[in-house]
Amino acid sequence: MAVFVALGAFLMTLAGGWTAQRVTDRRHLVLGLAGGLMLGVVGLDLLPEALDAAGSEVFGVPAALLLFVAGFLLAHMVERLLAARRAAHGGDEHDHRAPEVGLTAAAAMVGHSAMDGVAIGAAFQVGGGMGTAVALAVVAHDFADGFNTYTITSLYGNARRKALTMLFADAVAPVLGAASTLAFTIPKEALGGYLGLFGGVLLYLAAAEILPEAHHEHPARSTLLCTIAGTAFIWLVVGIAS
Repeated sequence: MAVFVALGAFLMTLAGGWTAQRVTDRRHLVLGLAGGLMLGVVGLDLLPEALDAAGSEVFGVPAALLLFVAGFLLAHMVERLLAARRAAHGGDEHDHRAPEVGLTAAAAMVGHSAMDGVAIGAAFQVGGGMGTAVALAVVAHDFADGFNTYTITSLYGNARRKALTMLFADAVAPVLGAASTLAFTIPKEALGGYLGLFGGVLLYLAAAEILPEAHHEHPARSTLLCTIAGTAFIWLVVGIAS
């Protein structure tokens, strides 16, 4: 049953990526929406789950929050190192949107989608009611995952073929993750730590890259409204699933 539900996540991810492709003539709106979706996923979905799963503290601070900050700093360090390498080879250091950053971010999205599949499988092991609730949340927000995966990959200058490849990998990941639970499960603490780290990376991309780019050429009210709408959509999904 878990694998069958994960197929729904597969289709929703592809639908999100297809939507991102079709609205390229409104790029600022796409980026504004993507930033809002990412902000909502981090603040309303990933962090609460991470804090619940990784309950231990390190020197008075929840381990999940430490990993969240570490993820944010890690994304910043990787971006600056790639920018410095780009400048050393004759590029513009201020043009830090290296294709490798987009591919790395998309790969992180794929890893997160695999964890979504694991969550579906684990929830169905607990019981049908829990499995249905988790499946609803995962399938709904995988539309945002597909949208963000294609947008991030393209934003950093990667060819459309690479963006589609990462989108397909992101769509397949929940199915593989759900299938893996037939053989093993991930410890709750490890899953919480991963969610915290990934949340930090995702927030950095949204705050430092996606949203500034969205408002750079089109500082329009409509772009801001798209960001708010994206965050509100994730809030709705989380509320329905809880």
